[in-house]
Amino acid sequence: MRRGILYLAFSALAIALSTVFAKLITENSAVPAIEITFFRFLSGAVIITVYIVARGLSFQPNRFKYVILRSVFNAVAVLLFFTGVQFTTITNANMLNMTYPVFVFAIAPFINRERTHLRNYLYLVLSITGVYLIIAPDFGSINPGDIFALLSGIVAGFAVSILREARKYDSSIVILFYLMVLGSVINFLVMAPFFVPPEGVIIVYLLLYVIVSLMGQFFITVGYRYIDAAPGSLISASRIVFAVLLGIIIFSDPFSWEIALGGLFIVVSLTGVSRFNEMVRNFTRERRTIKGNFNVIVDSSEKIQIF
Repeated sequence: MRRGILYLAFSALAIALSTVFAKLITENSAVPAIEITFFRFLSGAVIITVYIVARGLSFQPNRFKYVILRSVFNAVAVLLFFTGVQFTTITNANMLNMTYPVFVFAIAPFINRERTHLRNYLYLVLSITGVYLIIAPDFGSINPGDIFALLSGIVAGFAVSILREARKYDSSIVILFYLMVLGSVINFLVMAPFFVPPEGVIIVYLLLYVIVSLMGQFFITVGYRYIDAAPGSLISASRIVFAVLLGIIIFSDPFSWEIALGGLFIVVSLTGVSRFNEMVRNFTRERRTIKGNFNVIVDSSEKIQIF
């Protein structure tokens, strides 16, 4: 448990730091955010390819459809998120992107054919209220970066829902390989017309961005081996706190009571929806266990073997 908390806390910090380096690059050069994300996908593709070849694993997915859809939606979500970082504060970008778990449970009935409970929709309303407070729209001067960041959360909700389907048929490493490779291709096609060669300190920032991004991915993957989803989601939500602190310290991001309250609403909805659905999963699992044990007892008495 303690190890899981540390891994997920490091992951939250690393992801927040990646937005800091992305912001430093876009503020101090003509390098666009879509170019930054390309190097993230490319480096990930190289590392995973080397790993698969070294382990002698197969590149062949069992269900190509879900692997492709997962890759496309993830690539779009990442592009939207870091475009949001480019045009708005890292505080707002991270808060708005972190709404994605709530959208997962709103989307789940349509993609995963999973029943969602009324309470999840209440959390969705709470999260949207938080979004409204953060964006504070006057419908005359809405920051486009806020819109990109919010859209990244919505698209990420689809990406995670599709991932849940993909994981039924394929391993994480195969899914991750296609995510990075196709993400690189999609990102390159979008980036090519706007490519600006990085120079000087920008190269250093870019290298640090890639390192902390991959560290964030690694820590969150390992962290959930040691902690359940509900407490894990609470720790992951600490990314909002790290982003706020880093934004204020490094970029002097504005921080008002509306942003603070909006962030609180998002954290509460994120934590609430995760805890509630973890309780539902545990209850369902216990019912299946009890029912399974009962069936085994009955079938054993009737000398019927269950496979």
